[in-house]
Amino acid sequence: MQHPAVRRLHLLGYAEAVSWLLLLFVAMPLKYIWGAPLMVKYVGWIHGILFLLYCLHLLIVKPILKWSFGKMLTGGIAAFLPFGTLWFDRRIERA
Repeated sequence: MQHPAVRRLHLLGYAEAVSWLLLLFVAMPLKYIWGAPLMVKYVGWIHGILFLLYCLHLLIVKPILKWSFGKMLTGGIAAFLPFGTLWFDRRIERA
């Protein structure tokens, strides 16, 4: 049975990846092709909040799973890369 904070980290990782996809393939075309920039504002805010929550949960999960600083830092760096949260999530599951 997983700790609730670890489950939230998994969920936030997936949500952050989906929000990035929405930003890239829905909101950005609406702005630059159809001249409707409002969606970028809202989806961008949601994506930013999910990113910050993911990084915060890395700090919360670190002592629960007894991670090294390096592993937590890897998760933080992964959050900056497209689909990096999904890649890191797989590393957590294998460990």
